[in-house]
Amino acid sequence: MNSALVPIKGLDAGKSRLMSVLPRSAIEALSLAMLGDVLGALAKVPEIDHTVVVTPDADVGKAAEEAGAEAMLLATLGLNASLDEAARLLADRGLERLLVLLGDVAGAGASDLHELFVAQEALGQPPAAVLAPSSDGGTAALLRAPYDAIPSCFGGGSAAAHEQAAAAAGVPFRRCLLPSLAIDLDHPDDLEALLASDAPARRTRALLGELGIGTPK
Repeated sequence: MNSALVPIKGLDAGKSRLMSVLPRSAIEALSLAMLGDVLGALAKVPEIDHTVVVTPDADVGKAAEEAGAEAMLLATLGLNASLDEAARLLADRGLERLLVLLGDVAGAGASDLHELFVAQEALGQPPAAVLAPSSDGGTAALLRAPYDAIPSCFGGGSAAAHEQAAAAAGVPFRRCLLPSLAIDLDHPDDLEALLASDAPARRTRALLGELGIGTPK
């Protein structure tokens, strides 16, 4: 089984750096719009059998299930610990390859996500790890085969941290620069960058238009 994990913070806690341009209620709505776009992209990737949203928030879990994903309501363990716990639970069901896609990469395109699997297969037999970096040096998406080929190292500078972890473990690694995965919506400037890009993000674009930010395509 190939699974995708999408981590989402609680609605009342996430995206605090956007509060200079948006009220908390709008940020909560934006988080759900981004989640909808991410899940829509994952649903179009043929290699993915199952998608799970990892969150401590029951409202996020409900939105995930309404979109056809599974919700795992995990206590606040921190991002990496939550992802590792979810992977352990999925391993009992036959998890093989694991894609982690951050829930704020609203512009994610199915074709770019598919390219991660193509790149992983090009590395040969597992173990292997393929990463799509965000523009700030973080990790937008990480594909591991098997699911525990390298540890989760998400956070600041995580693209380099994941690459170093692969080198330490002797795991073949590839970094893929994929345009639709480069923008994660953490800062006010990221909102304009998304709107100026060719990334899909239909729900997110529409909501930003309603909030008076940019002109949705």
